[in-house]
Amino acid sequence: MSKNNSRRDFIKNSAIAAAGISIVPRHVLGGTGFTAPSDKLVVAGIGVGGKGESDIKSFHDSGKADIAFLCDVDERRAANSRKRFPKAKYYKDYREMLDKEHKNIDAVSVSTPDHNHAIQALAAMQLGKHVYVQKPLAHDVWEARVLTEAAKKYKVVTQMGNQGASNDGPRQAREWYEAGLIGNVHTVYCWTDRPVWPQGISWPTQKANVPAELNWDLWLGTAPQKDFVDKLVPFNWRGWWDYGTGALGDMGCHLLEVPFSVLGLTYVQDVQASVGSVYVDEFKRGYFPESCPPSSHATMTFPKAARTTGPVTLHWMDGGIQPARPEELGPNEIFGDGGNGILLIGDKGKILADTYGENARLLPTSRKENVALKYERVPGAAGGHYAQWVEACIAGYGKKEVSAPFEISGPLTEALLMANLAIRGADLRVDGRYPGRSLKLLWDNENMKVTNFDVVNQFVKRNYRQGWDVKYTL
Repeated sequence: MSKNNSRRDFIKNSAIAAAGISIVPRHVLGGTGFTAPSDKLVVAGIGVGGKGESDIKSFHDSGKADIAFLCDVDERRAANSRKRFPKAKYYKDYREMLDKEHKNIDAVSVSTPDHNHAIQALAAMQLGKHVYVQKPLAHDVWEARVLTEAAKKYKVVTQMGNQGASNDGPRQAREWYEAGLIGNVHTVYCWTDRPVWPQGISWPTQKANVPAELNWDLWLGTAPQKDFVDKLVPFNWRGWWDYGTGALGDMGCHLLEVPFSVLGLTYVQDVQASVGSVYVDEFKRGYFPESCPPSSHATMTFPKAARTTGPVTLHWMDGGIQPARPEELGPNEIFGDGGNGILLIGDKGKILADTYGENARLLPTSRKENVALKYERVPGAAGGHYAQWVEACIAGYGKKEVSAPFEISGPLTEALLMANLAIRGADLRVDGRYPGRSLKLLWDNENMKVTNFDVVNQFVKRNYRQGWDVKYTL
């Protein structure tokens, strides 16, 4: 009896001691600045080459994230990340990774081609994982709405990879605007010199051998089954509608951020577009419906917003098209940053900014106004976009503010994808004509459909390859 009691006392005292060890202050364990393993965000990266490589490095450099899992369909693209994080477990199929490792993952970073963003992000969110998704948030309007709603439903911390949302420029522009320095904004121009990849071309007819390191079926994901062709990966997929979203998808989120954050814009009420053409010979215009056009101009109308007195007209221009230079800008002053820019036109003045909202300035540029700092700056600005999300994830849903949560970046992404609807509509040939080029598309936001040109509604929500459906009901 006494031996049994002694054994029980030993077990009891050992348990108490173990519990005591678990609550020793962290400074005792590791000194000032020590981060306990339990305080680090365990991150899995889906798409870890190129931008995905720099994304996960930035999370790690915050000092508060552990890159524990890597997933990429292309071993060539994943090589640098695997070398940088040798202890991270590697997968090719994100579905296998999430199935086997979801209990060991806190958050997921998605940096894959546009057509797979939604299915991968949603799968993580449905497991309760926080998500960071590269721009654009989604490939289709319906997908953007799904991710916006899913963030609220699953109560996860979200951030889109438009790092300019954490820059000082958008906050400075908003402070100027709210101080009344340019009056009410009624017109906005955003423009880019992109694309810098092929667009307005025919799909290659010659098949190529799939590289041994690439799983082509997994790369296709939601997209239709097609044979592999040269020079599509890792970058030129952007110019094909099956995978990319053109110049709008690449740069639109960076450039529309300023008008959205300054004015409080939400959903488009109508949109129209014109597109550049390609001629296959001196007399014959080419028709390449699988490829984004080489240039475009889309005009969106937004209803009265939170910080406007009436509707706002937003012009998007790409392929090197630019608006007329404002009269307040000197003849030798650079318009935007030379290739890209943002111009807000109010009834009392104008604000000009560069890509990512950088270098925001009042026009004329000689005009200097001091207003009180109203909005807290993000430490590290664009570079701090990553650490901001990591810290918000550690704090938990609703505890810390992020610059580009899906509640903001979802409607922003929808707006640029609505512009793409008009661009695709303008490029549709019906009986030898292009009827969409003469129309203003009217948008029923609640029912998510164009009411006066039904043929473009096929692009609001595309058909997914069998077995790759995005499973969500709005």
